[in-house]
Amino acid sequence: MSEEKRTEIGELGEFGLIDRIKEKFKVSNESTIMGIGDDAAVLEVTDKLTLLSTDMLVEGVHFDLSYMPLQHLGYKAVSVNVSDIAAMNGVPKQITVNLGLSNRFSVEAVEALYEGIQFACQDYKIDLVGGDTTASSSGLIISVSIVGEVTKNKVVYRNSAEENDILCVTGDLGAAYLGLQVLEREKEVFKANPEMQPELGLYEYLVKRQLKPKARMDIIHELAELEIIPTSMIDISDGLVSEVFHICKQSDLGVAIFEEKLPIDQETYNAAADFKVDPTTCALNGGEDYELLFTISQSDFEKVKNHAEISMIGYMDKKEKGRNLVSKNQNVIALQAQGWKHF
Repeated sequence: MSEEKRTEIGELGEFGLIDRIKEKFKVSNESTIMGIGDDAAVLEVTDKLTLLSTDMLVEGVHFDLSYMPLQHLGYKAVSVNVSDIAAMNGVPKQITVNLGLSNRFSVEAVEALYEGIQFACQDYKIDLVGGDTTASSSGLIISVSIVGEVTKNKVVYRNSAEENDILCVTGDLGAAYLGLQVLEREKEVFKANPEMQPELGLYEYLVKRQLKPKARMDIIHELAELEIIPTSMIDISDGLVSEVFHICKQSDLGVAIFEEKLPIDQETYNAAADFKVDPTTCALNGGEDYELLFTISQSDFEKVKNHAEISMIGYMDKKEKGRNLVSKNQNVIALQAQGWKHF
C-alpha cells in the first residue's frame, strides 16, 4: 500500500494554499458577489454590500509579548481587520473576537487586551458583537472577524485597475518594519543585561507604527469627499511589492514604481542607517504598514496632487512591460516580492 503524498504548506505558501482551496469551492448563491480572493468577502444582503473579513494573530509568530503590551495587541488586532474593510472602500460596523488562552493569562491580562479592543472600537466607531474564548496549550491566539458595508457602486476590488492608472499610497512606508528591528534589538540587550533600560526615544514613531498601527479610514472618508472611487485597492500588510503584485496579477497588468517617489519618514532613514539596511528595501518589502495602496484614473490626478497623505508612486503598465522599479538614477530593475511569508 503506497503512502499518501504529503505536501508541506510551506511548499505552496499562503496564497498558493488559498488558490488551491479556492479551486474547490464554487459560488452557488446569487447573493455571494465576491468570495475567496480579495481583502474581504462581498455579500448582497440589503441595498448595500456587506463586507466580511477575518485575521488571526498567533503568539510567537505575529507578536512577542516581551515587548508587545496587551492593550496595544488588542488595538492592533482590530486595526488590521478594519484595514481590510478600508481596502474595499467600505466602512466597518461590527466585530467578533475569538481568543485561545493558555493558563498563564489572568483575568487582568484579558481585561488589558480588551481595553485595547475597546479603544479601537471607539476610534473606528464599530461594535463588538460576540466571539469565543477557549483554552490554548501554547500561548495566546487572537482572531477577529469584522463586518462592514459599502454602497454597491463604490466597492473597490484588486482586479479592476486599468493601464495608465496612477498608483498611489497613503502615509509613509518601512517604519513598522524598522520599529520591529528596534524592539528586537532592545529585547536582546535586555536578555543580556536585565538592568539595562530600553532606548526607544530616538525611534518612538517607528515603535508606535509597529505596536499600534492605524487603519486609514480617514483616507476612505476623504476620497468620498473628493468624489474619487479608486479603480483598485489593497492594504499593505505583507509589503508594498507583494501587494502591488496582487493588483498586477488580478488586473492582468504590469507596473512601474519610481524609487524617488516612495514616501519614507526621516526617522525611517535614520534607523535604516543605524541597522545598515537600505531604506528603499524597507519601504518596498517591510510589511505591516497598514497603509492603503490604490490606483486612480488620470482624470482624478488634480484632486489628489497636493494631498499631504497621498503619494503618487508610479503607474500601471502593459503586462508585457513587466513589474519594475525605476531607480533614482533611472535604472529599470525588475521588482521582487520579499515581504512576509505566512508559511
